[in-house]
Amino acid sequence: MTALDLSSPVAVVGTGTMGQGIAQVALVAGHPVRLYDALPGRARQAADAIGARLDRLVEKERLTAADRDAARARLLPAETLAELADCALVVEAVLERLDVKQELFRELEGIVDDDCLLATNTSSLSVTAIGGALRVPGRFVGLHFFNPAPLLPLVEVVSGFATDVTYATRAYETARAWGKTPVACADTPGFIVNRIARPFYAEAFAVYEAQGADPATIDAVLRESGGFRMGAFELTDLIGQDVNESVTRSVWESFFQDVRFTPSLAQRRLVESGRLGRKTGQGWYDHGDGAERPEPDTAERRQPPAYVVAEGDLGPAGDLLAMIREAGVQVREEDEDNGTRLVLPSGGQLALADGQTSVEFRDVVYFDLALDYRKATRIALSASQDTAPQTLAEAVGLFQALGKKVTVIGDVPGMIVARTVARIIDLAHDAVAKGVATEEDIDTAMRLGVNYPLGPFEWSRRLGRSWAYALLDDLHLRDPSGRYAPSLALYRHAHASDQREGNAS
Repeated sequence: MTALDLSSPVAVVGTGTMGQGIAQVALVAGHPVRLYDALPGRARQAADAIGARLDRLVEKERLTAADRDAARARLLPAETLAELADCALVVEAVLERLDVKQELFRELEGIVDDDCLLATNTSSLSVTAIGGALRVPGRFVGLHFFNPAPLLPLVEVVSGFATDVTYATRAYETARAWGKTPVACADTPGFIVNRIARPFYAEAFAVYEAQGADPATIDAVLRESGGFRMGAFELTDLIGQDVNESVTRSVWESFFQDVRFTPSLAQRRLVESGRLGRKTGQGWYDHGDGAERPEPDTAERRQPPAYVVAEGDLGPAGDLLAMIREAGVQVREEDEDNGTRLVLPSGGQLALADGQTSVEFRDVVYFDLALDYRKATRIALSASQDTAPQTLAEAVGLFQALGKKVTVIGDVPGMIVARTVARIIDLAHDAVAKGVATEEDIDTAMRLGVNYPLGPFEWSRRLGRSWAYALLDDLHLRDPSGRYAPSLALYRHAHASDQREGNAS
C-alpha cells in the first residue's frame, strides 16, 4: 500500500504545539488539512499561527509566496468532528490520557469511512490500548513525531497488536512522502527512542547520586568525551524535569517496574520542589537572569610521565598509543595476553573503564570511554582513596600532554560515558531480540530522535561485540540489583562472537 494521494484530506485533532506542527508538515507536503480542537476558537487560532509560520518560511526563502498562498487555501479550521468525514487520515494530538483518546477515536469511527487511517501521536501510552476501543482496530497506528515536528525528521510508525500491516505501510510511506524519516516499531513502552534513551539520563543521575561528580562535570564529560550534543542534566532542564521524569516513570511502570528503568530519586525531589528546568528558571542549573553556569571540575596542570609501558593494545582506546608517542612520551610495548593497560613510571596502572573499581586493585586509575580520543577535548579519570597521589598525577599529566582537559571523578565503576553507552547497547540488542525494531531503524531513531553521535549498533561494532557485555557483567557483580545485568540477547551476541571468531571483535 502506497502513501496517501496528495488530494486526500488530512485532519489533525488537537491544536497545541505538536498538533500545529503535524498539520504544518502535512500542509507543506501538499494535502488539504482540517484542524479541530474541542475548545471553541482554538482551531482558528492555530490556523492563524500556522499561517504566520508559513510567512516566516517565505521570509527565509524556504517557501515561495505562491506555495504559501496555496497552502493557506488548503488549511481549514473545523468547528465539529463531523467536518472530518471525508478525511483519509486523522492524526490525534490531544491530552495524554487513555480514556480521552479512546473516546475521541470511538467518536471519529462513527464519522469517517472504514478505510480512513487513524493515528495517535502519543509518546507514552499504548497504541494497542488506544486502538482496542475501536470497531476496526486494524487501521489504527501510532505516528510519533518529535518536537518541533516541522524541523525534526524522525517519525516512529508504531504498530499496535491489532494493526494491519497494510495500514502500517500506508502510514510509513505517507510519512516518507512528507519528507520525514520513518522507522517501524512494535508497540512497546517508550517505542524506540524513549525506551533506549533511558540510560542516558539514568546513569548520569546515578553517578551524581553516588557523589561521583556534580552535574556540570558529568555534562561536560558526556559532551566533550562522549560526543553527545548535550549532557543529561542540561538536556532534562531543557525538556522539563516533570516531562522527562514522567516518561521515565511511564516506561518503568509499563515494564512492571523493571529495575533497568527505575526513576531517579534525585530527579523526583527536583520535581517535587518545583524546579522543573528552564521553564521555571531553576532545575539542575540556575536559569535566572544573570546566572552564571557552573564550571566542570578540571584538574590542575601536572607533568607528564617520561614514558609508559603498554601492556596490550588498549582495545577501543588503541588510538592513544600513537597519540602518546606524538606528544613526545616514550611508549615501551610488552606483549601481554588480554593486556589492555598502561603502566606508569610510579608502577601504577592506567586502564580503560571496565565496570570494576579502583579500590579493588593496587594503584589503578581508570579512564573513561571517548567517542574519538583524538577529537575529545576532555577525558575523565577515576581513582580511589587508596590510589597513590603520584600515580594519579602521572595519569593526569599524560592526558594533559595529549591536549585534553582532565576531570577526576570518584571511584565509580564504569565511570560516565562507558556505563552509559554499554547500557544503551544492551537495551538496543534486547529490543531487536524482542521484535521491537530492526538494528538499522534503531540506529536511525537514536541518531535523529535524540542526536546521538552514533547509533547503539554503530557503537557496538566500533567497540567490539563483547565489550558492552563484559563491562555490564562486571558492573552487575558490584551492583547485583539487576540494573546492570546484561540481557540474554547481549549475552548471546557476545558469546556467538567468541565461538565464531575467538576474541576478535
